Amino acid sequence: MHHLGVVHRTVHRADPAAVEALSRFGVATVHEAMGRLGLMRPYIRPVYEGAKVCGTAVTVLLQPGDNWMLHVAAEQVREGDVVVAGCTTESEDGFFGELLATSLRARGARGLVIDGGCRDVDDLRRMDFPVFSRAVNAKGTVKATPGSVNVPVVVANALVNPGDVIVADADGVVVVPAARAAEVAEASARREAAEEGKRERLRAGELGLDMYGMRGPLAELGLTYVD
Repeated sequence: MHHLGVVHRTVHRADPAAVEALSRFGVATVHEAMGRLGLMRPYIRPVYEGAKVCGTAVTVLLQPGDNWMLHVAAEQVREGDVVVAGCTTESEDGFFGELLATSLRARGARGLVIDGGCRDVDDLRRMDFPVFSRAVNAKGTVKATPGSVNVPVVVANALVNPGDVIVADADGVVVVPAARAAEVAEASARREAAEEGKRERLRAGELGLDMYGMRGPLAELGLTYVD
């Protein structure tokens, strides 16, 4: 499949109700509820404290040191999208800043996840435009080589298809395949309900050793206590 120099205009986005449901849960919960899948590598970090986002992916394949395709992608953004950008090879240049954020916001974008660098962090914080990137870097980029928009991309070791759900917060970024969005939202809700019961017991002073029935297995493995 030829993935360079193509823009797919048709994106089958995850169901908006499922996206809204997923937005209520943290990345760790969603990742666990999905069977411990979908996490991006932990070097992708929010560029300012408190950044969080949930939305449907418009994907971008960038060339190193070249942000042309982010401008091409802006035209394909719809309300509720998150732009998700991978690169043909590792690059930490500052692909994205306040001007592109202004453009994406005008199109309805909720944020950006990029396996590359980002700059204008103070402006992005003021705008509260959430960006998750591999680096903060003032180094500028050129517009010389086409990449692609709305093709499957691998971003920080996670496969992202256009229309998948992106959930990102202080703990990282998780990708939920569009077809699984409703099911994963339901599993996340069940997980949170179960955790609340455990939280109450731990708050009351009960030990995980007892709550999870760990003492027997530890004794069988020979754990001994010495006074």
